[in-house]
Amino acid sequence: MSLCAECFHQGDHTGHDFNMFRSQAGGACDCGDSNVMRESGFCRRHQIKSSSNIPCVPKDLLMMSEFVLPRFIFCLIQYLREGYNEPAADVPSEKDLSKVLQLLEPQISFLEDLTKMGGAMRSVLTQVLTNQQNYKDLTSGLGENTCAKKSHEKYLIALKSSGLTYPEDKLVYGIQEPSAGTSTLAVQGFAGATGTLGQLDSSDEEDQDGSQGLGKRKRVKLSSSTKDQSIMDVLKHKSFLEELLFWTIKYEFPQKMVTFLLNMLPDQEYKVAFTKTFVQHYAFIMKTLKKSHESDTMSNRIVHISVQLFSNEELARQVTEECQLLDIMVTVLLYMMESCLIKSELQDEENSLHVVVNCGEALLKNNTYWPLVSDFINILSHQSVAKKFLEDHGLLVTWMNFVSFFQGMNLNKRELNEHVEFESQTYYAAFAAELEACAQPMWGLLSHCKVRETQEYTRNVVRYCLEALQDWFDAINFVDEPAPNQVTFHLPLHRYYAMFLSKAVKCQELDLDSVLPDQEMLMKLMIHPLQIQASLAEIHSNMWVRNGLQIKGQAMTYVQSHFCNSMIDPDIYLLQVCASRLDPDYFISSVFERFKVVDLLTMASQHQNTVLDAEHERSMLEGALTFLVILLSLRLHLGMSDDEILRAEMVAQLCMNDRTHSSLLDLIPENPNPKSGIIPGSYSFESVLSAVADFKAPVFEPGGSMQQGMYTPKAEVWDQEFDPVMVILRTVYRRDVQSAMDRYTAFLKQNGKFPGNPWPPYKKRTPLHPSYKGLMRLLHCKTLHIVLFTLLYKILMDHQNLSEHVLCMVLYLIELGLENSADEESDEEASVCGPERCHDSWFPGSNLVANMRHFINYVRVRVPETAPEVKRDSPASTSSDSLGSLQSSRRPKVLQRENSGTAQVFSLVAERRKKFQEIINRSSNEANQVVRPKTSSKWSAPGSAPQLTTAILEIKESILSLLIKLHHKLSGKQNSYYPPWLDDIEILIQPEIPKYSHGDGITAVERILLKAALQSRMNKRIIEEICRKVTPPVPPRKVTAAEKKTLDKEERRQKARERQQKLLAEFASRQKSFMETAMDVDSPENDIPMEITTAEPQVSEAVYDCVICGQSGPSSEDRPTGLVVLLQASSVLGQCRDNTEPKKLPITEEEQIYPWDTCAAVHDVRLSLLQRYFKDSSCLLAVSIGWEGGVYVQTCGHTLHIDCHKSYMESLRNDQVLQGFSVDKGEFTCPLCRQFANSVLPCYPGSNMENNLWQRPSNKSLQDLIKEVEELQGRPGAFPVSISSETNLSKEMESVMKDIKNTTQKKYRDYSKTPGSPDNDFLFMYSVARTNLELELIHRGGNLCSGGASTAGKRSCLNQLFHVLALHMRLYSIDSEFNPWRKLTQLEEMNSQLGNEEQQPEVPILYHDATSLLLIQILMMPQPLRKDHFTCIVKVLFALLYTQALAALSVKCNEEDRSAWKHTGALKKNTCDAEKSYKVLLSFVISELSKGKLYHEEGAQECAMVSPIAWSSESMEKYLQDFCLPFLRITSLLQHHLFGEDLPSCQEEEEFSVLSSCLGLLPTFYQTEHPFISASCLDWPVPAFDIIAQWCSEINSFTERHAEQGKALLIQESRWKLPHLLQLPENYNTIFQYYHRKTCSVCTKVPKDPAVCLVCGTFVCLKGLCCKQQSYCECVLHSQNCGAGTGIFLLVNASVIIIIRGHRFCLWGSVYLDAHGEEDRDLRRGKPLYICKERYKVLEQQWISHTFDHINKRWGPHYNGL
Repeated sequence: MSLCAECFHQGDHTGHDFNMFRSQAGGACDCGDSNVMRESGFCRRHQIKSSSNIPCVPKDLLMMSEFVLPRFIFCLIQYLREGYNEPAADVPSEKDLSKVLQLLEPQISFLEDLTKMGGAMRSVLTQVLTNQQNYKDLTSGLGENTCAKKSHEKYLIALKSSGLTYPEDKLVYGIQEPSAGTSTLAVQGFAGATGTLGQLDSSDEEDQDGSQGLGKRKRVKLSSSTKDQSIMDVLKHKSFLEELLFWTIKYEFPQKMVTFLLNMLPDQEYKVAFTKTFVQHYAFIMKTLKKSHESDTMSNRIVHISVQLFSNEELARQVTEECQLLDIMVTVLLYMMESCLIKSELQDEENSLHVVVNCGEALLKNNTYWPLVSDFINILSHQSVAKKFLEDHGLLVTWMNFVSFFQGMNLNKRELNEHVEFESQTYYAAFAAELEACAQPMWGLLSHCKVRETQEYTRNVVRYCLEALQDWFDAINFVDEPAPNQVTFHLPLHRYYAMFLSKAVKCQELDLDSVLPDQEMLMKLMIHPLQIQASLAEIHSNMWVRNGLQIKGQAMTYVQSHFCNSMIDPDIYLLQVCASRLDPDYFISSVFERFKVVDLLTMASQHQNTVLDAEHERSMLEGALTFLVILLSLRLHLGMSDDEILRAEMVAQLCMNDRTHSSLLDLIPENPNPKSGIIPGSYSFESVLSAVADFKAPVFEPGGSMQQGMYTPKAEVWDQEFDPVMVILRTVYRRDVQSAMDRYTAFLKQNGKFPGNPWPPYKKRTPLHPSYKGLMRLLHCKTLHIVLFTLLYKILMDHQNLSEHVLCMVLYLIELGLENSADEESDEEASVCGPERCHDSWFPGSNLVANMRHFINYVRVRVPETAPEVKRDSPASTSSDSLGSLQSSRRPKVLQRENSGTAQVFSLVAERRKKFQEIINRSSNEANQVVRPKTSSKWSAPGSAPQLTTAILEIKESILSLLIKLHHKLSGKQNSYYPPWLDDIEILIQPEIPKYSHGDGITAVERILLKAALQSRMNKRIIEEICRKVTPPVPPRKVTAAEKKTLDKEERRQKARERQQKLLAEFASRQKSFMETAMDVDSPENDIPMEITTAEPQVSEAVYDCVICGQSGPSSEDRPTGLVVLLQASSVLGQCRDNTEPKKLPITEEEQIYPWDTCAAVHDVRLSLLQRYFKDSSCLLAVSIGWEGGVYVQTCGHTLHIDCHKSYMESLRNDQVLQGFSVDKGEFTCPLCRQFANSVLPCYPGSNMENNLWQRPSNKSLQDLIKEVEELQGRPGAFPVSISSETNLSKEMESVMKDIKNTTQKKYRDYSKTPGSPDNDFLFMYSVARTNLELELIHRGGNLCSGGASTAGKRSCLNQLFHVLALHMRLYSIDSEFNPWRKLTQLEEMNSQLGNEEQQPEVPILYHDATSLLLIQILMMPQPLRKDHFTCIVKVLFALLYTQALAALSVKCNEEDRSAWKHTGALKKNTCDAEKSYKVLLSFVISELSKGKLYHEEGAQECAMVSPIAWSSESMEKYLQDFCLPFLRITSLLQHHLFGEDLPSCQEEEEFSVLSSCLGLLPTFYQTEHPFISASCLDWPVPAFDIIAQWCSEINSFTERHAEQGKALLIQESRWKLPHLLQLPENYNTIFQYYHRKTCSVCTKVPKDPAVCLVCGTFVCLKGLCCKQQSYCECVLHSQNCGAGTGIFLLVNASVIIIIRGHRFCLWGSVYLDAHGEEDRDLRRGKPLYICKERYKVLEQQWISHTFDHINKRWGPHYNGL
């Protein structure tokens, strides 16, 4: 069911599960159709009852349309007839067709509009389209009208060329097409002679060079069952609708026509007529589809129509009854596949009569069959239709024939010599075909066989399935041995049979034996699925490596979650059924023979294996044992309920790895228990999930990689439900098994359950369904016991090629056997066997419990002459039981006869053959005669191999004794096993054996011995006996040499490991010490606080480590050292706003964002205002730039020699394998920490001692210091590095300055009216320092309350940056006349101002930005700076700042307040501390400014500026402090970086006082008890009132002319809030619905990929060529304008965020997650998404801290194309 977005949002769907998807090719909305959905789900528009009293439409209203429409439609049909030209010999004519369709666009659109006019018009259209008389009259082509005649002829030609209408023209084309290449008509002519369908394959024979009778039997059989052979070729049109559909198909389903035909569906009469017409044309659709070049598009459109027709059960049933829909579908599918059959090469290549589909054909490769199969699956979902199918024997036979085309397809032959030349990728087509064409219909049918009443259906299917299988065995000439080195993964007939059997037993209570065939057939059935299991092991053992990667792909696909339930599960189930009914010895020997490890199963230490290389033996043996364990443990179809299956699947997947919700849904097989849909049990997925798993919310890792919401197994699941068998069955990659075991081990260690390395736990299985009880006989057959005994012995003796995994599986099988033993074994029976023990025989019975205690004394083996056993043999005449290790691993077995002394050879293979012959001949005598020669001939060894001789081994062990010795071996101690019941007899009486056991091999052996003792008193006694004997040292002497070798190897490994550990430790300590020095040396001169340096012996110079050459040393002028830095342009500062309310992303037309309140905009306005009225050069000293496009410098803290860096860059340039960054632009990654960087900042050579001198406080007066500062600024040569001499250092400083300039665009650094003016560079340089200080302040949270050096300080490069900037600033000496320092510290004669009238005046000092002045003053000083000079500058500037604050305050308040303050302050003017009282100063400022016109002209406008609050002394104090704080913060940071002093931490309210005392503004005697007054920090360089008067007069002279602007410039907004990204809505759908159809403001089109900037909310076209400007696409352009090269965009159609940084971009991830904490990239899953605030915070943090480059790793170049 699908709804359009509009109906969905108008309806109520709370609590429903739904997916939103973007329909690529249209579709129909089901809202309002009560056949599909309940009325309660209709939207508001469709809920209105349409049937209630609708007035009838007046006849005369419709007359016109009834008259005109037939002619109109006929006219359309004529156009379609005219326009169609049969493609000439295979030349596509799409162009012509699309031209015709373009011409007809208006007509079809008109019809489409008519359908939207409502029910009345639709019913008229239905009448017209279905009226047969109209059609006859208009189209017969009779009469005089030549045009009509011509068009009728064209129609007939079109019909004929499609092979339709005339019954004698049989359709055969397509069968010959691929090979013959003739035109279609030729084929028809050739086949036209043959009249019956039975001889259809005549054309095939031509193809196959006349090889007679290929596939004939199949075809003939097929044709006899086809009911109506006219299905394929007869097509007669009786109405407009029929011909219209014919042309729609002919023109390959044009979208407009499809929409028109679908829009008519609400009319019930039309729906029926159209469905019948569609079915009538079904074969024709198939033919057109096969020929189509655009089969994908066409498939989609076909399905869009058919899904509307066949989803309605009532309609489907009606059409099935009236139009033979099922016959048509099956026949059409059959014909479709018949066109691409080839001879099967499975088994008997020459004489095989079987044909299979060729997976290389386009039909299969491109999934062309998909729409037809999808329709078939769709109609089988209706019970009434499926029952018809299951009851119809003819259809079942035909369908089984169809399925048999896929049986054995895509055969793989193992390459034995050289690697295959061309790896074909057809295998995926084969798997898809089996899944879609065979398995899906099978699941559809099975869903209707759930109750007892449907037994008959199952019998039918099973019967025809077995018939088809028998035919298949005959066709491939199969007897009993599969052909070697061949495997096909495709056995759909076997799987149909298996799944219907499973269903019969599970749901229909059918007796299994009633639907099973005879033993011979079971033996045949078992061979191919077993062959697949063995081949899987071979593929994983790399035996198929010469077949290329694709064979691994097949092995993985076979077990992959979408296929496993239709492939490996039915195969294993079928093998379980066969095993439960066949002779267990036969089955076990078959398994080991298939896995080619028979020869390995010998007691001898050496053997020959003719069928397997030695290196593959171990993994094949593991494969065979693992297969047996899976076969015996798996209960998926043997009695588990659906919920148990779901739980087991879920636990297995979760144990491998934590999973997201969607990947779990994907990984758990859909059938036979669907997880979604209306089927009962769909809710169980969520409930089982919550029962077995805990949800881990999405988290962030320090590396910045974002986790999704994950489910992780609960502790009790690990404790009781972890099932390694299920995990092995479901793993696509072998590493997942290891991953599950590692997680299990970690859990046990963490919970203290088991400290060592645990083995896979043994888990008790759910009980078997009674029908399958026979399966357990495998565990109680002598053959298996001999194998287990041999393997235990070999492991104990350390024979080669045995692993812990083998031992684990052997013990698992023994334990399984004990769990499932027949309980009847009594001690009486045992005592009878007692005396038998003295005989040297193999096992007496078949019960494992008894056989475990049976001692085996001597064994005869066949060994190569070189084997160690030969030398120390007892005489060969010993009459003992022997184990012949002939090539097929012979083993002795005494048949219970009198002459048990005679040696008898026992062979697995011979045993299996014998059983097979017995079953076939039912006579054992014959069997012996037949078998003997076969075996002897088989082992006539090739000449090259060493001769085999017979040796007799003395064994004298039983399984029990082997287990006890194994316990000693595993624990490494003699006599380590002590029977626990000797201490505590309770153990035997009330055994508490848990269902689930953790532990390793030792605990497994103990568990098995306890179980053996529990089950029989004899065993208990024997265990005690064995334990009493003091065991001699195991194992025998022969292994010593090999052991020594392995011991040496181990020792060598251990030593190597120790060496490696030592090296690593050394490296780690070196790295650690290096990191520490690198961190502390960042700003060498002054990072070390004073106390430390004085306490320690003096270090003369700062030392740096170069991370490239590893040398340490100071930075010198000849060989400077530099810091690795990343320079980037930033507009983050410009995004600060002055209000705390965050801006929201607009989601309606009304909401818009205007940028005028951002910091960047405000500063821009201020500068342009100043430039309008004042001298340009002076303006450029009065403000800072860099709010937009400022350069931010950051470092990782590592240093390198600049010459080392150059050679490093050279090597990067020559290295071709670079990704992500551009070396030509100077980009590189730090050689040590791999952080992204693009420049090197030279470290200034200086000594720490000198540094200390500079920091010592002096007692000079402020006036002296002011003079010194002025002198120092006037002396350009005072810089220690003389600029005239070109040293390496100064060169590097220049080049880094160039880099800094080039980092940002020209528009962000050129603000002067005269381009290229030096003032510009001057402004730019001190602004770089400002930008970096301001950004650090933002990173600290906007204030300095936290104090400390903070991490930013650790990695700060401000000190080095200051040196570079200072060096360059000194190149521009400010003319002393214009130096602001003068104005700040000296009183001037008033007349000096008068001379400048003709020029623009300079900027009044009160309009200067104090922080900018600070940076100018400091950077103009010679470096390194003295601390007292710094403090002096700060004091002078604080006085200016305070005056600015007072002036701003005076403008802010109203006239009455002003006059009140003027008087109160004036009274105190002559008191002693008048200069430090803000009231006095304020009154003086007001009185001075009143002399000008600043406070005049305050009419109505003034009201806007007046703040409504009444100013109290507290609020005034707060205003003054807030005004001054930003300056104090920046100054304190600067002091921290220049002099290395730590910042004190404090409360927010005391920040002002703490910072001012830290800066030395507060006199020491100041007492903190008083309420703090900011004015007490003032220290006036000259009498306060004089200098204030001087400053105010400058303003007065300006406000004479421009009072308004004068006022605006005084009020500086200094309280900026931290920058934020836009606030996003909670639900993603709100963004999607608004933006995905929003038009772009530039090109006014709806963009294909819309995106939104998260910084400013601008809507842009991603990759849109429409908005391209000078080769830059819109997103890149916007990132430059909005973020100076950094852009953060939300891609609306993908829910993903993309970051653009300069010339690179990366996908960041999504900040919207679904209810399970998962992203939905590209909105593929269509689940509702909600904002993840944590992720958004991280994104914002990365933006503010400029760390996109470091944290995100996957960058690529965008070439300006985004």
